[in-house]
Amino acid sequence: MKPQAKLKETYPFIFPIQTRWSDNDIYGHVNNVNYYSFFDSAANALLIQKAHFDIHHSPIIGLVVSSSCQFLQELCYPEVIEVGVAIKRIGNSSLEYDLAIFKANQNTAAAQGQFIHVFVDREQRKSTPIPMNMRQALHTFMRVEPDQKFV
Repeated sequence: MKPQAKLKETYPFIFPIQTRWSDNDIYGHVNNVNYYSFFDSAANALLIQKAHFDIHHSPIIGLVVSSSCQFLQELCYPEVIEVGVAIKRIGNSSLEYDLAIFKANQNTAAAQGQFIHVFVDREQRKSTPIPMNMRQALHTFMRVEPDQKFV
C-alpha cells in the first residue's frame, strides 16, 4: 500500500535545492541515494541557519544513526526541489527529523522519510547532551503528532 503523501505546509522549515545533472541515473531520474543527501543537506541547513550550529568548530557533532525514505514520485534534473524539515523529537542527545521532498510547484511529497542525529563529543565520540540554546532554537521547528504526548 502506498503511504499518504505529506503536505508542504506542514513543514516549518523549507530548504530549496537545485538538482544537478550528476543526480540522474541511467534511467533518467534522480537516483535513490541522492534523496538521502538532500535530507542530510536540509537537516544540517536547519541546524546551521536556525540553531546557529557551527559544524566546523563546535565541540559536538551530529552523527546519523538512522535514516529511511519512501519514494512516491520521480524527480529529474533540472528540477528545483524543496526539502521540508520538522523536528519530530528532541531527546537528551538525539534529534529525530521528519523530512519530505517536494517538487517546487507541488504541495504533496515526492518522497518522505526520517533521519536521526545523535550528538557526540567531537574528539571522544561519546554521546553528549544537546545544548540548551540549541534545544530552544529547534523547539520552534517541532511538529507534534496527534498521538504524541509531552510529559
